[in-house]
Amino acid sequence: MVPFAVAGLIAWAVAGLVLLVFFRGWLTEHGHENWLWTCLAGFLWGFPGLAVMMRHDADRRRRRQAARQG
Repeated sequence: MVPFAVAGLIAWAVAGLVLLVFFRGWLTEHGHENWLWTCLAGFLWGFPGLAVMMRHDADRRRRRQAARQG
């Protein structure tokens, strides 16, 4: 599950950087500056998601190991 969370973080970061670098003028002209904030929010919310997925994977690993031993 962790790779999905990391991919989401990367996707939001890339989308935000592309919008910032290549489309900043267009976004400003058309009143869509909030798209940049949406990318930032998606990126930042990815960190709690990553933490949850890391814990989920660790718990799953622990359960599988306990099932093999017991």
